[in-house]
Amino acid sequence: MSSSRGSARQSGCRSPRSIPQKKLEPRLEEAKAGTRAVFFGDAAHFVLGAYLGFLWCFERLFVKTGAGRQRFNLLGALNAVTHELITVTNDDYINSKNVCDLLRKLAALGLNLPVTLVLDNARYQKCALVRDLAQELQIELLYLTAYSPNLNLIERLGKFVKKQCFYSIYYADFTAFKKAITNCLDQCHTTHKEELDSLLTWRFQSFKKIKTVT
Repeated sequence: MSSSRGSARQSGCRSPRSIPQKKLEPRLEEAKAGTRAVFFGDAAHFVLGAYLGFLWCFERLFVKTGAGRQRFNLLGALNAVTHELITVTNDDYINSKNVCDLLRKLAALGLNLPVTLVLDNARYQKCALVRDLAQELQIELLYLTAYSPNLNLIERLGKFVKKQCFYSIYYADFTAFKKAITNCLDQCHTTHKEELDSLLTWRFQSFKKIKTVT
């Protein structure tokens, strides 16, 4: 293993440079022109636990937090233009079958346009099961290279949900925890529309000039 390869991987510069210029940006231009539907896909794993915000006091204070480590998993596909969100959820874990469920939901939209789903490099998203179904449904899979979450628009939505639902908020049980998340997502096109339209813009950070250490 060469040192130059390791340095380039640690710098995280290869992926932001190659993907936007060669694949992602042209697809987004097509989406902007109305000739293609582009969705950003990713999984979020919300854990019932402590999410402390800001606290300042002059005495010792105990803050309630949820008990246990139960997880609410969400696999979503976010439309780059309309911000429509297609989801698959469960309480255990996300795998390739869930990605296939998401692909079927995208196909069921009946869009009369070519469809591209942008995904990261998770292994369960790149297996033959997923690739074969995508080909059958005529959905293009565009994989971001490693260490480039800044290029995946849906990552911002995940952070927004955490800010709205978790910080400095106590949930007595897992049911209330899940309900808060689903309610937040259901309000993406109503209560949170203005804020999300400002957050989910196509301002991606990319690196035009890179240097690697040999």
